[in-house]
Amino acid sequence: MLTIKHHGAVQGVTGSCHELFIDDDHSILVDCGLFQGAETSGSGAGSNQLEIEFDITAVQALFVTHVHIDHVGRLPYLLAAGFTGPIYCSKPSAELLPLVIEDALKVGVTRNASIIRACLKRLASQIVPLDYKQWVSIPLTHHSNASVQLKLYQAGHILGSAYGVFRVTSPSLKARNKRYHDVLFSGDLGAPYSPLLNAPKSPYRADQVVIESTYGDRNHENRAIRRRNLQQSIEHALSDAGTVLIPAFSIGRTQELLYELEHIIHQNKTKTISHTRSGKPLNWEDIDIIIDSPLASKFTAVYKSLKHYWDKEAKVRLSAGRHPLSFEQVTTINSHEYHLQTVDYLKRQTRPAIVIAASGMCAGGRMVNYLKALLGDARNDVLFVGYQAAGTPGRDILRYHNKTNGYATFDGVKYPIKANVKQISGYSAHAGQSDLLNFIKRIRVKPQKIHIVHGDEQAKATLKDLLEEAHSDMDVVIPIE
Repeated sequence: MLTIKHHGAVQGVTGSCHELFIDDDHSILVDCGLFQGAETSGSGAGSNQLEIEFDITAVQALFVTHVHIDHVGRLPYLLAAGFTGPIYCSKPSAELLPLVIEDALKVGVTRNASIIRACLKRLASQIVPLDYKQWVSIPLTHHSNASVQLKLYQAGHILGSAYGVFRVTSPSLKARNKRYHDVLFSGDLGAPYSPLLNAPKSPYRADQVVIESTYGDRNHENRAIRRRNLQQSIEHALSDAGTVLIPAFSIGRTQELLYELEHIIHQNKTKTISHTRSGKPLNWEDIDIIIDSPLASKFTAVYKSLKHYWDKEAKVRLSAGRHPLSFEQVTTINSHEYHLQTVDYLKRQTRPAIVIAASGMCAGGRMVNYLKALLGDARNDVLFVGYQAAGTPGRDILRYHNKTNGYATFDGVKYPIKANVKQISGYSAHAGQSDLLNFIKRIRVKPQKIHIVHGDEQAKATLKDLLEEAHSDMDVVIPIE
């Protein structure tokens, strides 16, 4: 077995960072993500300790599975630590990654334009965009006797997401009469039938697998049920003239929600929502849908430009003349001034609206201002459509909303929770338990060892038990670090 060190996503679901050692002097890094909430690495890195705390002397290259901040957020610090190697990712990710890093720098590091430009220029010089399903050789320095190839497969998590298979050959393998050793890193796997995206398919073979386990202890509702739940939740929320707040990551979740809302509106053109306060019916086509995120706006534009990566269903809608990501009801807010005006307007208004804004875990971004202004009003609703990590305000809102005098804390101030709070787990972009089990099951030449990462303790333990039950000859481990 090749050696793997886990620098993140071991004590939770954020900070993904794994190092595959080919030998003592050569390694490849997989992701370099930001920690969120209370999650940390075993060596002290966390949301307030972003510098790279592990030795990168051996690191030859970085493979980015996808561009969510918990997988790429520490990349500027990796560059600052002296990493000059190639950064491999899919072609869509290569277009999205600079947008994510620019935003991360502005929010968490500096507003100095020259520093940001320098970092982005450096990043651009190191990115190597790859096609899916093609082997690419990774050059190794220091006269290594080993060789490494990488092949990407669609992961179905967000646009451009990939899981990667590293094929390693070395003298030690040949001595054991083995031609090569395939190591698979799942990144984040998507649920089948996610909006816009092709479902992930298992490779033919893998000797060793590092797999995520975010929902290793439960399954999601199917597509029809979760869309119905989304519609019912919104209808209920809007019936009392309130605002529906949907915290969502700027990339992936926001575009999927737009896609689903366009379909709901298209299917309910003649249907009305009973307006409890005014007694007047509300047409679905009259609902304001506000996307308050400059970053989401940029991502949506890139999503639209990469239509050839969309799934068959989305392409059929396009051919029918529909616009799944840019329909009439959508208003995009870019400027900070307009954002503050919108928050104030919604605090005073009686017209129902849906607001989608980052961050997905309410740990920052423009959603925080909406929550500060609207969380204490019982007319409003907070609708969670994704995982909420421990230590984040999102987790606190879910945990305390039905408690007497429940509150959430933002910037050291306690805000009472009077709004209705609901979670629809079916809209997670992560594979459910059965999806993860099927991913392993459908690998024809089965892995000898599986590392379970990126999950809470219960999720990892449950998935481990089920994998061991189904594959008694596999070595299934939960790394400590």
